[in-house]
Amino acid sequence: MCSVGGPPDFDFEMGQVEKYKCKDCGDEFKGIGKNPSCPKCASEKVEPLK
Repeated sequence: MCSVGGPPDFDFEMGQVEKYKCKDCGDEFKGIGKNPSCPKCASEKVEPLK
């Protein structure tokens, strides 16, 4: 049997999934990252929902 070492080492941070609302079309969606955009209309004018 061949072995290549331990588990994979990924060097990135997963952000927390948050809910957002688009200011242009009103769509509510879940997003991740620093600058999410609306999946419905592609607007970057979104606000986090509390």
